[in-house]
Amino acid sequence: MPLATQARLLRVLETGEFIKVGSSKVQKTDVRVIAATNVNVPVAIEKGKFREDLYYRLNTVPILVPPLRERKQDIHLLFRKFAADFAAKYRMPVIKLNADAETLLTNYYWNGNVRQLKNITEQISVIEKTREITSDTLLKYFPQQGASGVPMVVKNDTTTELNERDILYKVLFDMKKDLTDLKKIVVDLIENDSGLDQDFHPENEPLIKKLYQDVGSPQTTVRLGYGNNNFKNEPTNGEEIHEHEVVEEQPLSLLELEVDMIKKALAKYKGKRKSAAKELGISERTLYRKINEHKLDL
Repeated sequence: MPLATQARLLRVLETGEFIKVGSSKVQKTDVRVIAATNVNVPVAIEKGKFREDLYYRLNTVPILVPPLRERKQDIHLLFRKFAADFAAKYRMPVIKLNADAETLLTNYYWNGNVRQLKNITEQISVIEKTREITSDTLLKYFPQQGASGVPMVVKNDTTTELNERDILYKVLFDMKKDLTDLKKIVVDLIENDSGLDQDFHPENEPLIKKLYQDVGSPQTTVRLGYGNNNFKNEPTNGEEIHEHEVVEEQPLSLLELEVDMIKKALAKYKGKRKSAAKELGISERTLYRKINEHKLDL
C-alpha cells in the first residue's frame, strides 16, 4: 500500500471519517478491520515502506499463523483432505502415499504453503494413473531439489526489484559490452600479426565494415588496416587516423536507448505504429505517449 494511502487509512481508523473521491463532504463510518500480510512488517518499517503508527494501530489483536513447513504434523492431514476432495470432484479413486513419499512430503520446504500443497495434490490426482504414489513420483511435482535429495527452496536476500524494461536494458547493455570486447580482441589479433590478413576474403568486407563502423552509434570511431591493404578506411575531415586505432563506444543512456529503439521499430514498419508497438512489446497507446514525450519528429 502506498504511504499516502496508509496515511488516509490511519485517519479512518483513528477518527472513523473519510471523504469520497470527488467529494468534499466528510462521512462517518463504523467498521472492523482485519488486516493480513505475508511480509515482515517491522523490517518494512525500517526500510520506510510502512508507517509505524499505522502498524501499531492495526496490531491490536495479532494472530500469527506459522508457515506450513513449521507445522509438519498438518502436512499429511491436509494432503489426505485435498486428495479426498479431488477424488470426489473428478470421480476417481483417492491417491495415497507410501512411507517414503509421506516422509518426503513432510520434509519439503513448502515455500508456497497450503496453496502449493493443494496444487500439487490436484496435479497428482489428475495426471497419475497409479493411485499409490511413491517418492520418485512425488519428486517430479516439486519445482526444486536440494543436494540432500529432499526438495528445498534456496532464498536470496539480495534480490533486486527490476521491471521488464530494466531487464531488457541490462541485456542490451551486456550485449553492447560483449560486442565491444569482441572488436578489441580482433584488433589485438591483427596488431599482433596473427596471420588474419592472409585469411581475409574480399566478400567479407561489408560484414567487417558493419561490425566496426555501422553499429548505430555516432560516437564510435574505428579504423583498421591490413598488411595487404585489402581493407582499409581513409581518414575523414582532414583528420589523421592511425591504423588499428580504436575509440571505445560511449554507452547510451536509457532514454537515448529507448528513443533509438522506437525510431528503429517505426522505420522498420514504415511508420505503422501498431506494428511498431507490437515489435516493442508495448501497447499502441503507450507508443503514442512515448512519441509525444520524446517529441519524435516522424
